[in-house]
Amino acid sequence: MNSQITLSLRQVQDFLLHVAVCRPVFIWGPPGVGKSSLVEQFAEQLGLECVSLLGSQLAAEDLIGIPKIDGGVSRFCPPAMIVRERGFVLFIDELNAASPEIQKAFYSLILEQRIGDYRLPAGTVVIGAGNRAQDGALARQMPSALVNRMVHVHLKASHREWLEWAQSHDIHPWVLDYIRSRPTQLATEVPPAKEEPFSTPRSWHCVSDALHSFGEGISAEHLDAVLFGCLTREHAIGFKAFLKQVRNRFSVHRILKGEGRWPEAPEDRDLAYFLTQSLRDMLVSELPRKEAGVGRESRELASAAREALKSLARIDAELAQSVLAENDDGVRVPDWFVLDIARELPRLMQKAKA
Repeated sequence: MNSQITLSLRQVQDFLLHVAVCRPVFIWGPPGVGKSSLVEQFAEQLGLECVSLLGSQLAAEDLIGIPKIDGGVSRFCPPAMIVRERGFVLFIDELNAASPEIQKAFYSLILEQRIGDYRLPAGTVVIGAGNRAQDGALARQMPSALVNRMVHVHLKASHREWLEWAQSHDIHPWVLDYIRSRPTQLATEVPPAKEEPFSTPRSWHCVSDALHSFGEGISAEHLDAVLFGCLTREHAIGFKAFLKQVRNRFSVHRILKGEGRWPEAPEDRDLAYFLTQSLRDMLVSELPRKEAGVGRESRELASAAREALKSLARIDAELAQSVLAENDDGVRVPDWFVLDIARELPRLMQKAKA
């Protein structure tokens, strides 16, 4: 399913409240982005029970039911999992991973809210979800008739919304602080290689649970096992450098305030690299793209960042230059800031090389 428009969790939540109550909706998104939690929260907002079915694990009789003889004719007894006396939210996860027979069985359920002689109670909401073909997950092409029976929306991860959620769901402080520093690493594209961990909101939640369980005394071996077993390799390395920063009291925020310094020891180059990438991500996310939209706070951040880069250039010119390069998403700091800092950095670069 090609996507022209993608929405954040909050935007999809509002979309469901207006569209899903009158038409079936299908939510597309990569693994671990929060599709199931989103639908459960939507059901809670409506005060309805959420009944989840996993399309990839359904057999025909799980949905259609089992026939019985009634008055000389056969009738299908609907399965208990979807029989309710009042309306509910029927969530069909991995619908596009179901077998063709199961997908066909959903036709009348999605369009007419009926299976055989059984009709879903009035007020029932039907929502489907599934991964995209490019995600490398189990997925089959849905028949055009089924596609045309639903309204399709594409979900993306938003670090700001996830952080708001995480603060009230006991996510480990180290994870929270890391995502604040490196927001682009909350989620990544599914890697082409199979059976390779990659970062998603769900995998960061797994890291958080493990850190809570081990405590601050987690050994280096166990930390490696957790990080490289849950996250994209680059993100696992970055998180290790971040913990080194935490334990050595280095901080981008302290450097910007003039209360801290850049690490200079050769063995701390990984830490210095992490701090520079964190500064770049902060500037990308916090500075407006156009200079006309720069307010007082943005000016203060730009000024502090300029002084921080000047001090970094005296230590490592290459690292200072990397702050102006593109980030993981192909975005760099605003052009007006690049022009501003370029007036001073070239001279500093030459001094650093001398």
